[in-house]
Amino acid sequence: MSLAGEGAVAIWHDIAPEGREDFYAWHGHEHMPERVGIPGFLRGRRYVAIEADLEFFNLYEALSVETLKSQDYTARVNAPTPWTLSAVKHFRSVARSICRVAHSAGPAQGGLIATLRYDVSDEAGAAHKDTLLRQTIPDLLARPGVAGVHLLTADAQASGVATAEQKARGVANAVPRWVLLVEGWGDEEAFVALAKAELSAAKLDVIGGEGPYSLGLYRHQVTRTKTAWSAG
Repeated sequence: MSLAGEGAVAIWHDIAPEGREDFYAWHGHEHMPERVGIPGFLRGRRYVAIEADLEFFNLYEALSVETLKSQDYTARVNAPTPWTLSAVKHFRSVARSICRVAHSAGPAQGGLIATLRYDVSDEAGAAHKDTLLRQTIPDLLARPGVAGVHLLTADAQASGVATAEQKARGVANAVPRWVLLVEGWGDEEAFVALAKAELSAAKLDVIGGEGPYSLGLYRHQVTRTKTAWSAG
């Protein structure tokens, strides 16, 4: 299934053990409803690691990148609730990008997802994207068990803005510039093997990718769709 809009916020992070229970309560009861309640936000999803460098992956889908630069979103991330301020202090090693959805295709939403964070030089960007659209993505979609494939590219300026929420975490975010997402609807073992084989550094190097490559394998935990709820 294609992503719900043309903009996305992609976030990876760890959680300190002492904040884990509170993170789940806050994220499910306040944070996700708050985010998808913002005008232009359409859906939020959270995944937990099967095998990854960072334990959690969160994906928020929005109408456009302009939605993610809007006054509504900016006001929200710069006015964190007391629960948010408490919860985000337990975040560790955050990677976050405000992204354009460069391409999105597939017949369904899968319960498994592979995320690949990597880089491409400015000079190679157009050729790399063309190869992905002509060859890599269609080949992935033809493989058994693949539900969808999505290419995200970071808006570096928007991603680099230091918000009040980020300042509360106390450490600047890493900003992945290119993100490839592959959703799976089959067995976990087969999907993990497929992702490791098809999203390998060797294959990405050939088509203009640059490391370090961060491949994460995750399973779905929760989805929240549009709501009128607001923390403000």
